[in-house]
Amino acid sequence: MIESICTVDRLVPICATVDDVLPIIGILVGFQVLVLRRRIANLGRVLLGFVLVLLGLAFFIEGLERALFPLGKLMAEQLTAPEFLGLDAAGTAPVAGDWHAYLWVYLFAFAIGFATTIAEPSLIAVAIKANEVSAGAVAIWGLRIAVAIGVAIGIALGAYRIISGTPLHYYIISGYVFVVIQTAFAPKSIVALAYDSGGVTTSTVTVPLVAALGLGLSSSIPGRNPLLDGFGLIAFASLFPMITVMGYAQLGAWYAGRRSRRLPPVRED
Repeated sequence: MIESICTVDRLVPICATVDDVLPIIGILVGFQVLVLRRRIANLGRVLLGFVLVLLGLAFFIEGLERALFPLGKLMAEQLTAPEFLGLDAAGTAPVAGDWHAYLWVYLFAFAIGFATTIAEPSLIAVAIKANEVSAGAVAIWGLRIAVAIGVAIGIALGAYRIISGTPLHYYIISGYVFVVIQTAFAPKSIVALAYDSGGVTTSTVTVPLVAALGLGLSSSIPGRNPLLDGFGLIAFASLFPMITVMGYAQLGAWYAGRRSRRLPPVRED
C-alpha cells in the first residue's frame, strides 16, 4: 500500500524525504532507548517536530526542482545570450573583447552570492551563537556581512574562471596558501570561527542557486564542458569567507589599536 501511495506524483518528494530521514530517526531513537535506556521526553512534540521536518524538507526539495534550479540556469542563459552580450550569431566574436563582455555575469554572480548568504539560516545561527559566546564582541551583522562579501567575491571569481577556462586548482591552491599565511597574523580568537564560516555558507539557500549558475554558465558558453567547468563554484564560496572574516577581525583589531593610541593617557592624581 505504501508503494502504491508513493507512486502518486505529488507524494514522491515526501516519500523520498521519509527514506532520507528514517536512518536519522533510527539512530536517535536507538541510542535513546537501547544505549541511554530512557524514555523520550515530550514524545508528542518530538513526533510533531519530525512531521514538520519531513514536510519542510519535501517542500524545499520540490521548490529546488521547480524554482531555484531552473531560475539559476535561466539567468545564466539570458546573461550569456549573444544578443545580450553584443556577439555575433555564432556567439564567438565578442564586440567588447573576450571576458570583458561578460561584466553583467560577474555582477550577477556577486549579487546572488551576497544575497543568498545574507539569507542563509545556518549562517544566522552561527552568528547569533558567536555573538552570545563573545559577549557581543562579534557583531551578528558584522559577521554576516563579512561572510557574504567573501561568498560574493568567490562566486564572481568562480564565474570568471568558468568564462576564461582557467584551471580550478590554480585558484583554490593560491587561496588556501593565502589563508594559511593570513592565519598567522589574524587574531587567534577569530580563526576557528572564520574556518567554520566557510562551511556554513554552503547550505540550503546558497548551494542550489550557485550550482545552477555554474552549470548554466558552462552549458551556455561555447567551448565549456558542464562536467569539467560547471562545478567548483561551491569551493570558491567556502574559501573566500575565511579570508574576509579574518580580514574583518584584523581590521577591527587595527582600528581598536589606532583608537587607543589616539586617546590621551589617563592621569593618576
